[in-house]
Amino acid sequence: MPGRILIADDVATNRIVMKVKLSEACYDVLQAGGGRRALEMARAERPDLILLDLMMPDMDGIAVCRKLRADPATAGIPVIMITARRDSAAKMQALKAGADDFLSKPLDDMILLARVRSLLRARETAQELALREGTRRALGFEEAPQGFARQGRVALVAQRREAALAWKTALMPHLPRTRLEVLTRTLALARPEAAMAPDVFVIAADLDRPLAGLSLLSDLRARPATRHASVVMAVEEGARDAAAMALDLGANDLVTAPFDPEEMALRLATQLARKQQADQLRASVKDGLRLAVTDPLTGLFNRRYALPHLARIADRAQDSGRPFAVMLIDLDRFKAINDRHGHAAGDAVLTAMAKRLTRNLRAVDLIARIGGEEFLVVLPETGLAEATATAERLRTRIIATPVPLPGDAGVLTVSASIGLALSEGGDSGVDALLERADRALYAAKAEGRNKVTVSSRPAA
Repeated sequence: MPGRILIADDVATNRIVMKVKLSEACYDVLQAGGGRRALEMARAERPDLILLDLMMPDMDGIAVCRKLRADPATAGIPVIMITARRDSAAKMQALKAGADDFLSKPLDDMILLARVRSLLRARETAQELALREGTRRALGFEEAPQGFARQGRVALVAQRREAALAWKTALMPHLPRTRLEVLTRTLALARPEAAMAPDVFVIAADLDRPLAGLSLLSDLRARPATRHASVVMAVEEGARDAAAMALDLGANDLVTAPFDPEEMALRLATQLARKQQADQLRASVKDGLRLAVTDPLTGLFNRRYALPHLARIADRAQDSGRPFAVMLIDLDRFKAINDRHGHAAGDAVLTAMAKRLTRNLRAVDLIARIGGEEFLVVLPETGLAEATATAERLRTRIIATPVPLPGDAGVLTVSASIGLALSEGGDSGVDALLERADRALYAAKAEGRNKVTVSSRPAA
């Protein structure tokens, strides 16, 4: 994964050694000889990650990290604090200042590069979510409201239940507003819905067998309910292979077992905040885009979505040389239904038609409501015979079953006229196809309605 990394260290040889290691991994490396210069470069260059030395003469790494986190332009840049000191007080200072990790010299190349990859992946995900939120707002939606922060949920999975209970007892004073639950491996995988899944998992790298925790991590990442959960892996001192492997498999953070409860609480608080922020962004993007591209009555896609999607289908057909079909479906005498039975009856008819179309088409087919009583159906990689048979099946299913009207007002038989056009002979222009399908639809209406009419083939 490409990335731009800023190394901030007042010792030139340290910077050079780290630059060589990172350049060999194909990262673009920037260098700053002090804390103030690091701040200037962070604002100007917007690196993807910063390796920050703790002890620098002009401004120490703790002060630099605090300023980075206080500036909206640099607040989201991951920071790894690096130092020759090994005392826990320095590590706690760095984490409280906002550092994502704390590594002691001499650096282990395997752990350093795995940590860099992990943090860059997390940053890329955060940037993608922010980009989608920006797109949502560009479509005309207001900024998503920030609701009350819900209670965070942390699952503890250790080698033995007694060990997990000890973790819980140690963490409870530091995380009074967080729900801590002890789970087995089986229970961790048994939550079928995302709403039931914990926000963060703390997993021992070795469960019932060596590296079984990494296997659990892979399973959690593969399941929709837990795919976006954060995972903190607890590895034994010196287990560098397990630590690097955990990060590359998708762990969000690492601690060395036995861990310091205060340090673990800080790391968990960071992961909980990031997880809940990401969940809010995903929900707002999903809801906003759904509202932007979905017809609220029928639940089908609307014109805003359908036409760009049709254009992509056309582009793919041009590349593959395989035809696709376009149908325009119009309900017959729909205005009379509204006039005679009321708009509630008309809505019931439209909703019933949407369900019948969806049930009788493939998942790959595009179905959209593009007008009052007009629907668009696109059949990718479909020839004339298959498209004609599909159109006839839809026409038959529409008229076969009367639609129940609201308020026990009886039932109503509805028919539809269908215009069909096929992309053939290299003709996959969207506007031309829609025009041909529209002409075929008018021909079906003129011929008495409740008919399928196929447009003439494009001229060679």
